[in-house]
Amino acid sequence: MRIARRVVMGLIAFSMWCPPAHAAPSGGAFGKLGRGVINTFTGWVEIPKRIYETSEAQGAASGWTWGLLRGVGYGFVRTAAGLYELFTFPFPAPPDYAPVMDPPYIFSTEQPPQPSRGY
Repeated sequence: MRIARRVVMGLIAFSMWCPPAHAAPSGGAFGKLGRGVINTFTGWVEIPKRIYETSEAQGAASGWTWGLLRGVGYGFVRTAAGLYELFTFPFPAPPDYAPVMDPPYIFSTEQPPQPSRGY
């Protein structure tokens, strides 16, 4: 009986942890909380990411100098944005709980701006 109760409680906890498949783009307050936690703890990953990107585009020497500087800067900004979202998740600022950074997560792909088709 105790094992069945633990299994049921575990399934309930797991289902509450899983994000819904049809989440809104901003995710509401708990989406903002999740972004905040993730960005706070993964901000340092910007350093190797930017070193790699810069090395691929401009060479290894540039990657280990300019890429390192870019990584430290982006890492600081991502960690600060994560802390901001972590502590302000109950409040809809920016409007509709929109992400503070673009892309909202370190491993999201950055979308280049689309050219306007104003004729």
